[in-house]
Amino acid sequence: MKRRDFLLFGASAPLLANELLFGNDVILSKKKWATLVSLNRRLKRLKRYVGYANFNIISYQQALHYGRNYSSIGAFTKDELAMMDRLFYEKPAKYGFYGSQTCYNIDNRVLTKDVVKIPHTGHFLFKGKTLSDYHRLKRDIGDTLTLTSGVRNVIKQMSLYVNKIYRTHGNITQASFSIAPPAYSYHTISDFDVGVKGFGYLNFTAKFATTEEFKEMTKLNYIGMRYHKNNKDGVRYEPWHVEVI
Repeated sequence: MKRRDFLLFGASAPLLANELLFGNDVILSKKKWATLVSLNRRLKRLKRYVGYANFNIISYQQALHYGRNYSSIGAFTKDELAMMDRLFYEKPAKYGFYGSQTCYNIDNRVLTKDVVKIPHTGHFLFKGKTLSDYHRLKRDIGDTLTLTSGVRNVIKQMSLYVNKIYRTHGNITQASFSIAPPAYSYHTISDFDVGVKGFGYLNFTAKFATTEEFKEMTKLNYIGMRYHKNNKDGVRYEPWHVEVI
């Protein structure tokens, strides 16, 4: 039986609070899947409305405000709000994610005075050591290095997580291997991603580790790699993810 068929077939006998098991993976039930699909679409409409860069830093309450007041987005439904609340506050260890929690308030605010927008990237970085490390990297590695992801407030991380669950056909376990749950991303407090100009999507794959830029990064002692191979957090290998230390 295909995983998607199993997801739809098993809704009459839900496990783990309306979820299903497929081997060791946790799968959304039919009802939860429908909510996830509508939430994913609404978050995408929200991003189109506020713009790519601003979507990185808007708060939860701001997102709800935009939804209530702009018909092109539409108000978040009761089920969508409940799903966002659950995805933020639940403990993800049952999905195989063992990373540390970094954010404890779903309405976390990122103040514009605390961040800087990096030209030509569509991303922000926190002032202080994060920004200093990025500029130092650019000096040490060269202009071929670029910022590919910076500050991600809760709504942005929620959107990435929801979309990853959607792309894995409701498999929360697989999604959590690739994207940190909304309350567990270091992008919310410090870290950032880098890539090589012109390398495209490969910047977010293990291929990044084959670049000269990455090899030079491994020689530097003022940054770290958050997610090594076989890390204890249960996250995939991410050579592009810069740990601010």
